[in-house]
Parts: sequence; structure tokens; C-alpha cells
Amino acid sequence: MKFTKAQEFIAEFFGTMVLILFGDGVVAMVVLFGDKIPGSAGGYTNIVLGWGLAVTFGIYIAGTISGAHLNPAVTLALAATKRFPWSKCAHYIVAQFAGAFVAALLLFINYHAKWVLVDPNLDHTAGIFSTFPAVPGFWPGFFDQVVGTALLVGLIFAVVDKLNALPGSNLAPIVIGLIVVAIGISFGGMNGYAINPARDLGPRLFSVVAGFKNNGLTDGTGAWLPPVIGPIIGGLLGGFAYDLFIGKALISGHAVIAADRASGEDPSHHEAGKR
Repeated sequence: MKFTKAQEFIAEFFGTMVLILFGDGVVAMVVLFGDKIPGSAGGYTNIVLGWGLAVTFGIYIAGTISGAHLNPAVTLALAATKRFPWSKCAHYIVAQFAGAFVAALLLFINYHAKWVLVDPNLDHTAGIFSTFPAVPGFWPGFFDQVVGTALLVGLIFAVVDKLNALPGSNLAPIVIGLIVVAIGISFGGMNGYAINPARDLGPRLFSVVAGFKNNGLTDGTGAWLPPVIGPIIGGLLGGFAYDLFIGKALISGHAVIAADRASGEDPSHHEAGKR
């Protein structure tokens, strides 16, 4: 199948928008409603499950057209490991940030009436949109984001690798959603497991535009840096580690040439050179 850049952009935009609407939406439910609505007091458990479902449904939206990266760290890792053409990275990443920003806007409009009751000065709920460190300083959160995103990308590579044990028909989005649940359960405390620069910075930019004060971007704390830089480095490390320690063995075991390996992440990857 071949798709235009515009179609890929739209798919990544809407896939990321769905991801953030459900993901930040569950955080909004927990923060704004607490125990006022049955079930919303589930706190962190609700958030972890909500984000896993958000990833799953975002992938189902965009998967066939764009491969549903929904994450600049994934896009860059795919390109760096030669699974995806560098020429497509720009419009994918712009679409991801745009989708995340618009989702934050829609979420704020949807919950505005309740939001102004809970936080009329917009000075303590920016965490609904983006992540903040549990420990002051750059390095603890940065290392946490590197580890979390390395796990994410390495496991995504394992799930979509046609030489590995593939999930059943159309089940990869569910498995990847469960990967995010697992990361949230195991690595969510230090920096909110953004593991995605667009997921964190896109809504954070909206929080700045909307006038949220403690937003981590304009308040001098630098809270935006670990969830942007860490995932990019972690994604590259996870991708290269998978190829070095697992992918190479699979290629050898299946006796295929690395250049002919079916990667599975981008439906139009092998058409890229013909455009």
C-alpha cells in the first residue's frame, strides 16, 4: 500500500490526538473528580490502565496508514535503525506534536466548567497535561525516561518483528498498550513515564498558552527537559540494543539478508525510494 505524506500526517495527527484525549483524559478524571464519581478514585491504577488503552486505540486509528508511531522517540528510533526513511520524520513528528496540542485544547474545553472550580487560578493542575519529577534535578528523571523508553522501543521492535513471535491478527496494538501499562506500573513514579516527547511537550505547550502557571516550561524549573531528551536517547538505545542482541540472532537463524528483512513498522517503507 502507498499513502501520501498528507494521509500519513493526518493519520499520525489523529492517532496522537486519540492517545492524548484518553491518556490525559483519565488523569483529568482522577485529579478533577477524585472520589466524587464512582471509580474515579482509583487513582494511579486508573491512570495506568487508561494510558494503556489510549495507546491501543491510537494505534488502531493510525496503524494501517502511518504505522502509528505516535511518538517522536519511536519515529527516530525506526529511522536510525533503517526501518523507516529519514525523509518522512519531519511530517510525522510535526503531526504528533500538533495532535497532542489539539487534544489538550479539546480536553480543557470539555472539562473547563469543572476545572475552574477545582483550580480557578490554574496554578496546580498542569500535571493533568504533562509530567513532573518526583525528585528535584534533571538527572533522576532523565535516567528514568531513558530506561522507560528503551523498554518501550525495544519491546515494540520485538512485537512487530516479522522474524519474531508475532501476535495474532491485529492484536499488536493491544500488546503494545499492555507494554505501556507494564512500564507505568514499574517505572511511573520518578517522572510520570511520559516516554514520548510529543505526549509531554505538546500538551505542556498548550498549558502555557492557556495560562497555567506551574507548567514546567516557563516557570524556570526545567521540568520539560527530561521527558523530551530522555525518551529520544532511550528510544535509540532500545532500538539498537534490540537489533544487536535479538534482531541479529533472528536474521542469522532465519538465514535472511538484513536489507531484505521485513520490518513491519511502516506499511509504505519499501515504497519510499520510489516517491
